[in-house]
Amino acid sequence: KFTTDIYYLIYVDMAEIDHFMPLLMQHEEEGLICPVISHGNVHFLWIKHSNLYLVAMTNKNSNASLVYSFLYKLVEVFTEYFKELEEESIQDNFVVVYELLDELMDFGFPQTTDSKILQEYITQEGAKLEVAKSKVPTTVTNAVSWRSEGIKYKKNEVFIDVIESINVLVNANGSVMSSDIVGSIKLKTMLSGMPELRLGLNDRVLFALTGRKTVVMEDVKFHQCVRLSRFESDRTISFIPPDGESELMSYRINTHVKPLIWIESVIEKFSHSRVEIMVKAKGQFKKQSVANNVEVRVPVPSDADSPKFKTSTGHAKYVPEKNLVVWTIKSFPGGKEFLMRAHFGLPSVENDELEGKPPITVKFEIPYFTVSGIQVRYMKIIEKSGYQALPWVRYITQSGGTSVHYL
Repeated sequence: KFTTDIYYLIYVDMAEIDHFMPLLMQHEEEGLICPVISHGNVHFLWIKHSNLYLVAMTNKNSNASLVYSFLYKLVEVFTEYFKELEEESIQDNFVVVYELLDELMDFGFPQTTDSKILQEYITQEGAKLEVAKSKVPTTVTNAVSWRSEGIKYKKNEVFIDVIESINVLVNANGSVMSSDIVGSIKLKTMLSGMPELRLGLNDRVLFALTGRKTVVMEDVKFHQCVRLSRFESDRTISFIPPDGESELMSYRINTHVKPLIWIESVIEKFSHSRVEIMVKAKGQFKKQSVANNVEVRVPVPSDADSPKFKTSTGHAKYVPEKNLVVWTIKSFPGGKEFLMRAHFGLPSVENDELEGKPPITVKFEIPYFTVSGIQVRYMKIIEKSGYQALPWVRYITQSGGTSVHYL
């Protein structure tokens, strides 16, 4: 197993990294895996990506969330550079990795972490590296460090995606134990020059952001391009956008949400030889909407065999390596109700008690629909050349982790 240890922060002896892997292996053997491992007064904060370990060392009371955000940003930047972040890509691009680390952090503090800007002066061609060092793009020192000057497009467009994930946990009695909405507004901008964008949301959401309504958005985060002072003064989301894809805003709403696809299940055991499972799925969203690519994943005993299925729509298949029945419905209209029956041979039904009872999970995606009611009212694009641009808005609601426990 190959490991690459990426470390930073001054005042820490680099030899300390030699203690990380032995400590990690010891913790794994003891079943005490922890995201922070200490050796003396040195703390290792680490993440694992594929077969690589990315490790930060500190001997101070550092901001852990900042350190982990930086480590995950490293993964994002390296992935954009090398397509796949793995042992081979690190070995083949060792010089570029060191060049990137030199720009990503100085003296233990994150610096330029935008891969689009980094790619302007750090390339994967070694010859260009030497030339680029003599002239660093002005973008790095500009107030707008996330966007380069002189960008040109033949057709100016902005694509806005409002994506919400619904997380609902339902117990065997049909009661909702917990639920929330996690949302984000994502942009894909293809605009020339240095445009200023002004995004208007519906009043309900804007008041929620400022705490004037009972539905309150929590954990609201804006991209660094958003002028927070402008938003606080008149609730306008004003910004100069990064080029290409970016996440403008993310939020969470901790509120009661009913499952958009309600699941009921019945399990019948016959002697010690077979078991039958009946699952009913009902769309609890408006009839004008349609859920696409619905997957209902039903756990079955590990020793089940001889599967037989009957469905009112879609198709079901047995996945023995995961002990699941996956019921797939390509198109699920709101208000509709469908049934699936599964029959299995079961040599040792007593083992069911020892295995526990995993939950049924549901995955889906509903276009042109948001649970929170968030809407983009307008998008104004202001650029000194005065060109016309087309904004496109798309709404998507998807399952985050909808689970139903059955008896």
